[in-house]
Amino acid sequence: MRIFAIFTVLFLSVTGISNAKVLDINVVTSNKGLSAWYVEDKTVPVISLSFSFQGSMFYNDADKSGLAYLTSILLDEGAGDLTSQEFQRQLADNAIELSFTAGRDAFHGHLKTTVDNKAKAFDLLKMALTKPRFDEDAILRMKQSTISQIKNNIGNPNWVSARTFNGMLFGDHFYSRPGQGTIKSIENITREDLIAFTKKQFSIQDPAKSFFEGMQKLNISIAGDINKEEASKLVDLIFADLSFTNEVIKMPNAELQNKGKTILYELDTPQSFISVGHSALKRDDKDWYALTIANYILGGGGFSSRLMHEIREKKGLTYGVYSSMNNMNSADIIQASLSTSNENAAEALGILKTEWNKFAENGVTIKELSDAKSYITGSILLGLTSTSQISNAMNSIQRDNLGIDYINNRNDLINAVTLEDIKRVSKDILKSEDFMTVIVGKPVGIEADIKLDKLPKMDQ
Repeated sequence: MRIFAIFTVLFLSVTGISNAKVLDINVVTSNKGLSAWYVEDKTVPVISLSFSFQGSMFYNDADKSGLAYLTSILLDEGAGDLTSQEFQRQLADNAIELSFTAGRDAFHGHLKTTVDNKAKAFDLLKMALTKPRFDEDAILRMKQSTISQIKNNIGNPNWVSARTFNGMLFGDHFYSRPGQGTIKSIENITREDLIAFTKKQFSIQDPAKSFFEGMQKLNISIAGDINKEEASKLVDLIFADLSFTNEVIKMPNAELQNKGKTILYELDTPQSFISVGHSALKRDDKDWYALTIANYILGGGGFSSRLMHEIREKKGLTYGVYSSMNNMNSADIIQASLSTSNENAAEALGILKTEWNKFAENGVTIKELSDAKSYITGSILLGLTSTSQISNAMNSIQRDNLGIDYINNRNDLINAVTLEDIKRVSKDILKSEDFMTVIVGKPVGIEADIKLDKLPKMDQ
């Protein structure tokens, strides 16, 4: 399907004029049994490939936090017989975009190339996954860069707030550890650790048994100027030589900590950085769509949200306040954050809690619900304007195990939500008394239950 056709089909789908598909997603199974989703689009001679391996931070030991991250920034620093400079030069000379990201639950990769340079691009990606060099000079350079970033982050109040929030919310679960690592843990990582990580991370289960706690360990999605036969060959070319594993990974649930507690990390700054959060709904819960709309109206909708109206527009206490939902393999949370002067911290936090409770008690208006649905259903268009966005969107749907027709059914699921659904779900989920509240700064008029003298998990 062509990109311009996607625009037309999407408009018809959102406005209800047609039941045409938003995306025509196909499944290809390679000769060696690996499967991938793909969308053919010949508008421009470009191919985008997105893939993800379940695991990532799960494979990081406590004293080696940052191992997945360090691997992600070293994979394009030389592979096979190509040194770092040679590898980077081939990417640049052939206009190839290649990137890797270590997330909480999955290790992600993305490749974008022109059709003319696809053979070179696919070869470079395969080498990065199967024959990374991990030369000592590259490891040292990336370690020094990472340690420098960590030192800079420690002076950034926003980063300190996020680190404190994650470190205190997730207890001893691996989610509580800093994804980028600590100065000590980065120094601890050896070349042998990097090699061992890639062997575990870039392995696949037998295609006949390729389930990772209900999900495929490796998810592959392709979009662009490529047909079914080419997509099948591409999958085998890049991934079929990875080793098989019989490992069954069971990620432990993250038991959320410090429910109802206020945690203070004092920092000499004129503002207080406030983050609050509590448990929410799993991604596969039938009420997830109602909570998504509720979150948009409450704090996810920017200047149109209730929290922004009450705390910024009416009181002028902050430049911005936002809420968001975060669904992970082992935890599901809804949280909100803002910054304000130390003198106004107590008032701003009080209004946030009041509005949270009012929302839970009273629900939303017909206009709020209608406006939110219009935005959420229409926003899908902006996320499907390039082959990269399409392949990334498909890969996200694969990881969430939502099914190949999800993107075509999504707007119907949003539009089916009623005022009564919003009120019922909000009353069940939104409970300010369950907040874990983290404040970084020197707030006036707030008593903390826990006062920290060091950042959590940063001394390992």
